Amino acid sequence: MAEDLGYDGVEIMVTHRAETQLASVINECSWRFGLPVLAIHAPTLLLTQQVWGSASDKLWKSADLAKQVGCDVVVAHPPFRWQGNYAERFPSLVEEIEEHTGVAIAVENMYPWRAGGREAAMYLPHWNPVPYGYRHVTWDFSHAATAEDDSYENVAALGSRLRHVHLTDGWSNGFKDDHLVPGHGNQRVAETLQLISQPEFGEGGFQGGVAVEVSTRSKRKVGQREQMLGESLAFAREYLGQV
Repeated sequence: MAEDLGYDGVEIMVTHRAETQLASVINECSWRFGLPVLAIHAPTLLLTQQVWGSASDKLWKSADLAKQVGCDVVVAHPPFRWQGNYAERFPSLVEEIEEHTGVAIAVENMYPWRAGGREAAMYLPHWNPVPYGYRHVTWDFSHAATAEDDSYENVAALGSRLRHVHLTDGWSNGFKDDHLVPGHGNQRVAETLQLISQPEFGEGGFQGGVAVEVSTRSKRKVGQREQMLGESLAFAREYLGQV
């Protein structure tokens, strides 16, 4: 589908499925469809805690997979607060892996968990990596909406530390992670893409990738998923100045 719609490449999410973990399979698909792998998403989600052993092993193995498939970016969520020693060591571990492998570990912005009018701090040191010293960051617009945060301001503050973007959208409802088609929520997505497309952004312009990450699970009719992904690609090309 990505090839048919005209995408430039793909991001691979490592899950329980064996084909997402094997460089040989990924490289075969990449060659067959002519789509390079632009990023590996480490299995740091709540639902992938059983993939690839310990939390630190997940990052090391993701970096190794990235090198095997020819990309230099790994997307990683910040640690959960219950991950103890790993959470404490996370910033230094990220630096160690980057220096040892040459792969950028781009820490993704998340959001606080809310229920019953209460807010729980589930990530350490925080759900927003921007104020911290990570050299590389992934920015997700839907997560920003859930956090009731401003993507434009955060991306502007990141500058050259912005390494990867998850292109999507959402409504600032404080709870649901929507992952809408860009332009269908209330984040300043278009303005933010225009910002990073400027040659003076950061130090010499944005050097990373933009990956569409929209939820199509509820779409069952023929052509619905293609329409959403095609619209998202057109949005990206327009506001990144590629048309």
